[in-house]
Amino acid sequence: MCGNNMSAPLPSVVPAARKATAAKERGPGTPVAWLRREATRAGASPARFHSVIFLHGLGDTGPVMPVTLNMKMAMPSWFDIIGLSPDAQEDEPGIKQAAENVKALIDQEVKNGIPSNRIILGGFSQGGALSLYTALTTQQKLAGVTALSCWLPLRASFPQSPISGPNREISILQCHGDCDPLVPLMFGSLTVEKLKTLVNPANVTFKIYEGMMHCSCQQEMMDVKQFIDKLLPPVD
Repeated sequence: MCGNNMSAPLPSVVPAARKATAAKERGPGTPVAWLRREATRAGASPARFHSVIFLHGLGDTGPVMPVTLNMKMAMPSWFDIIGLSPDAQEDEPGIKQAAENVKALIDQEVKNGIPSNRIILGGFSQGGALSLYTALTTQQKLAGVTALSCWLPLRASFPQSPISGPNREISILQCHGDCDPLVPLMFGSLTVEKLKTLVNPANVTFKIYEGMMHCSCQQEMMDVKQFIDKLLPPVD
């Protein structure tokens, strides 16, 4: 499974009972209202014991806004992307608001009876970036994060020492292709170095896939599955 993008019709909330994903269509309303509506659709079945919330990359579904990197064309995006270099200006208000939207979805899952430590955040590209930022700033203790072909937004805003929040011991699986032309491997390397200063470095895993571009591959998906199965074992 490889192309120039791995966008999926997400965010998805994957309940244990049926492994359903959110509907493909995008409806009207605010970003957080849309997230809640999609989560409700995905989580309709009873006996749910955990959730995986996975956020797509630039494009696909989600809130629509002008994206500076794409000549300010309006398209689905979690926040504005101004440039793709380590020192590029970042949309700090947009990133923080997007994180609050995801935190609201986590809170909804907790209200629905899913313990926060049975919730995994994940995402590809921009979605993976948002998942990392959200996990490091939320006050809900999460099970883990799967961060695919992405970077850590607002990296300089984090401390030079471990974070003091509930996710200091969080498990993180970070994956990247060594031939990624859009989010170069350097971004992944800088991100994992920073992550290991913010959380327990023993809980951070960085996997590099030879020949993989800004996409996915079967081995990566197998690694993600193994990571999720380890963190979210069946509940009797």
